[in-house]
Amino acid sequence: MKRLFIAGIGIFLFTTSLFLIRSQSTSAPDFAAVTSFNSRLEVIVDIPAGSTGSDIGRLLFEAKVVKSSSAYFRIAVADNRSTKVAPGSHRLTMKISAAQALDQLLDPERIPNLIKIYEGGWKSEVIESLKAYGFSASEVSKAFSEVTLPKGFKDSEGLLFPAQYTFAKGTPVTQAVQAMVDRFTSESIAQEILKGGKDYSALELLTIASIVQAEGDTKDYAQVSRVIRNRLKIGMPLQLDSTVHFVKKVRGQIFLSTQSTLINSPYNTYKRYGLPPGPIGSPGVEAMRAALKPAAGDWLFFITVAPGDTRFTKSIDEFNTWKSLYEKNRKAGAFK
Repeated sequence: MKRLFIAGIGIFLFTTSLFLIRSQSTSAPDFAAVTSFNSRLEVIVDIPAGSTGSDIGRLLFEAKVVKSSSAYFRIAVADNRSTKVAPGSHRLTMKISAAQALDQLLDPERIPNLIKIYEGGWKSEVIESLKAYGFSASEVSKAFSEVTLPKGFKDSEGLLFPAQYTFAKGTPVTQAVQAMVDRFTSESIAQEILKGGKDYSALELLTIASIVQAEGDTKDYAQVSRVIRNRLKIGMPLQLDSTVHFVKKVRGQIFLSTQSTLINSPYNTYKRYGLPPGPIGSPGVEAMRAALKPAAGDWLFFITVAPGDTRFTKSIDEFNTWKSLYEKNRKAGAFK
């Protein structure tokens, strides 16, 4: 009887707690969803790093974004997207429903000074973004000199993972740069790159991935990767325009002059045999995957004769025929 009595009390307490939780969640005061955000007041809310759902709910309530902190907390618990709310400043509409508040917190267009690293982005571009974010040139320079890099790397070029970044107010720039490198090392495909391979070191594999990223469309990555390997295997110069573009810091140019191919730089693959000394940008996941797993083929040449039409061959004669077609299309404005 004693055991039955204790069990009964346990069941009573459990059901009572469940009722209270449900009562609290269903009765959480919430603004009605608005149909238009036009002409409505907005406020900047700063989310500190490590904030929990209840922390964010309290901040939103204090900023008069939501009607109650519990309304946001209820939404955050029910929606897994809430775990992706980034620290930093967010521009939010006042007096909206908790569900709309979560949507706005996840909207990159509502994050002031969002730092975006695009696939193929250069370290020099990231530096400019950090300065635009509010960090001084000396702070940024110091951060890049102090950042901890993976074994075998002496420079962060290629290690700043392509993503969107925002940081809590007061975040040191060294911490911001380290977060970009740490994001790279946390990616499973990057971890495979960092292991190195039978024929190439981690640095060489990431360099190949960065060239693949710069040279081809996603659908062509694996074939471009194979061309690079095939040329390296027979000691043929890579002669890739993207490496010269990296030296000149120019984008959007399909044409490369003869004079540009004569630039004296270790990154100029027209003058220097083998791979450049390091990556020429930050490759994305697919480019890294292609660097590790190139397509099977004997191609030595490739050329984009028109947007979306990249062709691969082992024959120099066929390549030259396609090159004539490329010249014709270029002059006709196909690449504008």
